[in-house]
Amino acid sequence: MRAVIQRVSRASCSVEGRISGEIKQGFLVLLGIEDNDTDDDLIWLAQKINNMRIFSDESGLMNKALADINGNILLISQFTLFASTKKGNRPGFTRSARPEFAIPMYEKMILELENLSGKKIQTGIFGADMQISLINDGPVTICIDTKAKE
Repeated sequence: MRAVIQRVSRASCSVEGRISGEIKQGFLVLLGIEDNDTDDDLIWLAQKINNMRIFSDESGLMNKALADINGNILLISQFTLFASTKKGNRPGFTRSARPEFAIPMYEKMILELENLSGKKIQTGIFGADMQISLINDGPVTICIDTKAKE
């Protein structure tokens, strides 16, 4: 799994002009899923997202997590995070999981994040043409890959 976590002061997702999810302060998380992802990957990543300390404390240092600022999450499925650009100029997406695997994993991630945070997770619509609006706060953007734990 890959996640791009953006610290935002607000974010929303619209599909066909209707808002499917929106938050104020918190994380916009773009989530990519590949076929060899496991429940262990999902749990590890959900814990990382929930506990990521990238909000400023009183001294201006990144020491606060979502719970510390009463933040929320907008979770968006993003198969293009596994784009292969090795050959040519047209990306390939063969590493991205097919919907029959990716949808249940995406739904599990929603539930896991809700369990960890104690809050409803706002979402996009899997497979839809989504328009994402955000104000990236900082900007702060963190990329995490469960196969390259750094």
